[in-house]
Amino acid sequence: MTDNYNYKKKIAVIGGGPAGMMAAGTAIDCGAEVTIFEHTDRLGKKLAITGKGRCNVTNNCSVNDFMENVTRNPRFLYTALYAFPPEKAIEFFEELGVKLKTERGNRVFPDDDKAKTIVDAMRRYSKNAEVIYENVTAVMKNGDETFTVKAKSNYQFDAVILATGGKSYPLTGSDGSGFRIASKLGHSVTELKPSLIPIESPSKLCSQMMGLSLKNVGIKILDSSEKTLYTDFGEMMFTHFGVTGPMILSASAHIKDSDISTLTLSIDLKPALDEKTLDARLLSDFKKSANKDFLNSLSALLPSKMIEPFISVTGIDPHKKINSITKEERHKILVTLKDFRIPLKTLRPIEEAIITSGGIEVKEINPKTMESKLIPGLYFAGEMIDVDAYTGGFNLQIAYSTGFIAGKSAAEF
Repeated sequence: MTDNYNYKKKIAVIGGGPAGMMAAGTAIDCGAEVTIFEHTDRLGKKLAITGKGRCNVTNNCSVNDFMENVTRNPRFLYTALYAFPPEKAIEFFEELGVKLKTERGNRVFPDDDKAKTIVDAMRRYSKNAEVIYENVTAVMKNGDETFTVKAKSNYQFDAVILATGGKSYPLTGSDGSGFRIASKLGHSVTELKPSLIPIESPSKLCSQMMGLSLKNVGIKILDSSEKTLYTDFGEMMFTHFGVTGPMILSASAHIKDSDISTLTLSIDLKPALDEKTLDARLLSDFKKSANKDFLNSLSALLPSKMIEPFISVTGIDPHKKINSITKEERHKILVTLKDFRIPLKTLRPIEEAIITSGGIEVKEINPKTMESKLIPGLYFAGEMIDVDAYTGGFNLQIAYSTGFIAGKSAAEF
């Protein structure tokens, strides 16, 4: 086949997410003929809902800083990230006509805040691939070193790139099917667990504050001995079941599900103020509100939805006049502002996780090519691989970088 200069290598990309579309477009750029298999009704379905519909495209940082945000197997990613680093991803989207902006924490978003803009760009990049909307049930290596991809029919290819995502958000296509295909081919799959996921709490306080977002607050995850397991500053939100938001999702990557019921979330509602400064602020506010009920004196300190739950934690009568608040009660208010506690219970189901922790064992993949060490011609890209990172655009960047390497390597003769 390679003697025929007109022959185009035929590659199957299984999975039409960001890793799959990147792999497909790259392989086409390298002269291959590509078919994408996608078992939902359109490409980029999960990508369209990332970042609350805004799509945190990547993180505008150096490769070294990037590595510090990878929680599993960072060394495996060195080659891929240097070949297609965040700066190249930014350039890639801008060349596709997408205007980008960088926000707090170096998070990169499309200028119009629409994930659809990114999805459309990725579809344009991979537009010369044939797309077959069928469910792949198996991949088999043939004796002549070609592959048979089994869907509604049998299809023949020279190489296969598996990029089916993890087990989270199954309605978007990430249902774990790729792991079953890889396992049948002899690959090891490490334990699959939810990561970057909301956390449940047994506390009724959360449902009372449902929908409330807190910005510019500090958090700590404390164990039963008050040891700090994780600390962060930024944004979080209360839900009917517990807590979510960027900081909570990142914290979840550090939590073992078996330990979680012994942990506590401590929220510093006024991280910019030390206790002495905050106490002076309280005295000043209370002086202005001397004749008001406690319930009506906190609007300058707390969002309205948080006032009643906060008062219940302090144990102070909500109708007590401010001029009757004792020094001890004021100290309790101060402590609660700096250490508002929510007990934790469990992680939400893996289907709700932004990413899946675990995947194809990295020891079985060549990090320079993303090719299987067990089966020549088989490649992996994206969330299927046992690598993951914090929230902030890092996981999408991993999808592009591994997809780029897989597509380029698969297209080579």
